[in-house]
Amino acid sequence: MTKNTATLLVTCPDQKGIVAGIADFLYRNGANILHADQHQDAENNLFLMRVEWDLNGSAIQPDNFAERFDEIATRFDMTWQLKLSQKRPRLAIMVSQYDHCLADLLHRHQSGELACDIPVIISNHRDTERLANFYGIPFHHIEVKKDQKAEAEAAQFALFDSLDIDLIVLARYMQILSPEFVKRYPERIINIHHSFLPAFIGARPYHRAFERGVKLIGATSHYVTEVLDEGPIIEQDIDRISHRDQVEDLIQKGRDLERIVLSRAVRWHIENRILLYANKTVIFD
Repeated sequence: MTKNTATLLVTCPDQKGIVAGIADFLYRNGANILHADQHQDAENNLFLMRVEWDLNGSAIQPDNFAERFDEIATRFDMTWQLKLSQKRPRLAIMVSQYDHCLADLLHRHQSGELACDIPVIISNHRDTERLANFYGIPFHHIEVKKDQKAEAEAAQFALFDSLDIDLIVLARYMQILSPEFVKRYPERIINIHHSFLPAFIGARPYHRAFERGVKLIGATSHYVTEVLDEGPIIEQDIDRISHRDQVEDLIQKGRDLERIVLSRAVRWHIENRILLYANKTVIFD
């Protein structure tokens, strides 16, 4: 059964009474709190909170929330977002030739683990078209030719707009997005980087890790910003390697990490568990 909940994400200066104020507001309006989590950043004097409640039987509904909540938001100088569980986010997945991350996302979506809609897969190659067809998701091949990236991105923008896309997932899409692309979708593009950032940014990180003789490899999911591979990190994971591992072994182990790390990041975004500040993320339980 699809749950009918609302999730409030709050960022404000840290001070006394915030939790009590929000909890009392929800109580007075008949809301049953299902989950609540918070974080204080002493260095930046910031308070961050996620609270989810059942909309059934609550006097607080999406159409009246802003008006009712305004007094508390103003009192504590809050920046806030209200997310609804019954509004399924719409994802566009972009991929090049490697299909392991795409396959993992599509399997998790089909099994119900990712509560979203995926109306389109876009690729600059045709290698993953059969996989998209297997899962019944429309596939669009948009070739990115040298000196014609703007035309390719314009075609991508047209698709995103026509399909009302909320989140763009780069599942090993091996093209650098233009500054215009990134500005158009702030905090709405998630990438998987096949390295444990900030080490080995850019291309061929497994080869560089092998040359460096590292003992750990990793993968990093992050929001995309205009600075390559330096957006807010959402999730990371690692695997231990040894002198016996060759580049091919690093790549194989790395692909397993990439699948897991990207899927976690996408799920947390869908479930409204992420707040961003100071080029960092808070991931709520």
